[in-house]
Amino acid sequence: MPDENENEQNPPEQERPAKSGRSRRKRKSGGGRTAQYWMVVSSPDNFRKTREHGFSIQGLKSRHRRRVETMRVGDRLLYYITGRMAFAATVTVASPMYEDHTPIWRSSRRDEDYPWRVHIRVDTVLDESDWVPAKELAYRLDYVRKWPPEHWTLAFQGHIHSLPRADFTVIEDEISRSSRRRKAAAG
Repeated sequence: MPDENENEQNPPEQERPAKSGRSRRKRKSGGGRTAQYWMVVSSPDNFRKTREHGFSIQGLKSRHRRRVETMRVGDRLLYYITGRMAFAATVTVASPMYEDHTPIWRSSRRDEDYPWRVHIRVDTVLDESDWVPAKELAYRLDYVRKWPPEHWTLAFQGHIHSLPRADFTVIEDEISRSSRRRKAAAG
């Protein structure tokens, strides 16, 4: 004779939910998560290409697919320009990632076409003469403290970096301040 508790632990097949192969835990679509903050490290030429496209699209290198896949609408990006070692703009991600191999940006690697793309919406873009020097802000950024002070520039190697919100805010505030100075001088 079967134990009475056996049916509670192992209900008959018709009472069990059908298995779908997916976890029953509800997956977040990104709608409930807070924005992520990113720094795109760009050459002056590639930044110019993004500007020529009206800051409507940003492509990221093929090796960064996993990072770009985590980007969601509402995430924020800022641009660090190599050579000038300065911050030039902030934008907001306006679409999920998609793949496109249309040549826009250039890399030293011939086969790199920045295929992982997101649509973006401009927040603040500075004229080149108003770009904010990174050296003026580096000591205030938690992200940069991973490196010895004499090697702070190592924080700006690579193509895409996730930043703490506080660091993004420090940089964005300086970009906004630079933009306001320009408008006050012009007006």
